[in-house]
Amino acid sequence: MDENANPVVAFCRGQSSPRNYALWGAGLFFAKWNIDRLIAAAFFNQAWLPWNYFLADPAVTAWEKNRNLALTLAALSLPFIAIGVVLTVRRLRDAGWPLWLVTLFFVPFVNLAFFLTLCLLPTKPAETADGTKAPEAWWRRIFHFDSRLGSAAAAIMLTTVLMVALVTLGTAVLKNYGWGLFVGVPFVGGFLGAWLHGLATPRRLAECIVVALLVVAIAGTALVLLAVEGVICVLMAAPLAIPLALFGAVVGYAVQRERWNRRDGTGASLYSAAWVLLPLLLVVESRAPQANPLLSVTTSEEIAAPPDIVWRHVVEFSALPPPRELIFRSGIAYPVRARIEGRGVGAVRHCEFSTGPFVEPITAWDEPRWLAFDVTAQPHPMRELSPYRTLHPPHLEGFFLSRRGEFRLIELPGGRTRLDGTTWYEQRLWPAPYWQAWSDWLVHSIHSRVLRHIKAEAEHDLAH
Repeated sequence: MDENANPVVAFCRGQSSPRNYALWGAGLFFAKWNIDRLIAAAFFNQAWLPWNYFLADPAVTAWEKNRNLALTLAALSLPFIAIGVVLTVRRLRDAGWPLWLVTLFFVPFVNLAFFLTLCLLPTKPAETADGTKAPEAWWRRIFHFDSRLGSAAAAIMLTTVLMVALVTLGTAVLKNYGWGLFVGVPFVGGFLGAWLHGLATPRRLAECIVVALLVVAIAGTALVLLAVEGVICVLMAAPLAIPLALFGAVVGYAVQRERWNRRDGTGASLYSAAWVLLPLLLVVESRAPQANPLLSVTTSEEIAAPPDIVWRHVVEFSALPPPRELIFRSGIAYPVRARIEGRGVGAVRHCEFSTGPFVEPITAWDEPRWLAFDVTAQPHPMRELSPYRTLHPPHLEGFFLSRRGEFRLIELPGGRTRLDGTTWYEQRLWPAPYWQAWSDWLVHSIHSRVLRHIKAEAEHDLAH
């Protein structure tokens, strides 16, 4: 029997247009979700929402709570996976891309950008009848689109995958948050996104800038969804990453314009080598010794009570009300209460935060003027805002270290007191000036929360 007469074989060996691929993909996803939803509700009394397919934590929870449900949904997914793989192979064949890229079908989150690119990728033009046209390299055909949207999608997909890989290398593997991570990666991401977008034909600066912005936004989202980093860390890095990516896009635009002005194809190896050199930079930087200067933040509050009353609430204070500040409600650690064991030098103060206690042996006790202490143990500086409850990125361990602190009570006329709170700390995030601005603000916010509470308690005592 002729294999080509077999409709299944013919289907597998055929091609799929972008439109058909998108319609098949949307239809299969809709059908799979409704089947899963009905089975979960009817037989297991559980809800199954579309985003359960993309968030690992709910899937793990489903497995822990009901393994029968998890196994049932996994078994039901097999025919859909088989059809999806065949459709993806057909689409790759239609676009002229190498068929081994079908492996991206199984890479979480990366496959979403892959599917979008395939839905936008045009059909490969047919070869000339006499066969005299030499085929182009597949990696060049990726960006040789008449469609600006298709070219941009391919550039964004490739650059985003490389950015996420480099960030994962720097944080999860090398455990280094340095210049290469926060400066090199966004600049090179913006540069290569714009440069790749201009491989097929000259592109406008505005297009290159949009590509760079989308690369940063999608890469940041992917880092959160892949449980590499949390939302707060990504948002704090954004004011640094976005301008650097835009600068990289401008440079990439200038390079691709110069390339087209010369009308040659040189420079591909040189510029793509950035993705080889950047990992080397990350490795070298992680091995280089780093000096961590001791930084300090002082916050002051005037209190309408004499120092002897204020002192009692400095040494230990009652539970603070729940925070109203957005930064604390989003996960940054905040003080809850303080207690002390013993009196004088050698006593141990425990300042309890939302993530755990600071252990603070007293080193100076000059009642009621000066209280100083070292910090011998401290909790995590934050709980990362993330879809995953167990997310624990490396920057929570040892990248912010509180070393010591003090309170100074200065008597003012009229029975008033100026209370100065100071913290000395180290931080291991670079570029240091950028991250120091964040850490100084956070320490000041923590100070203000404590000092305002001490002020309220001391003034209440004086009034009663």
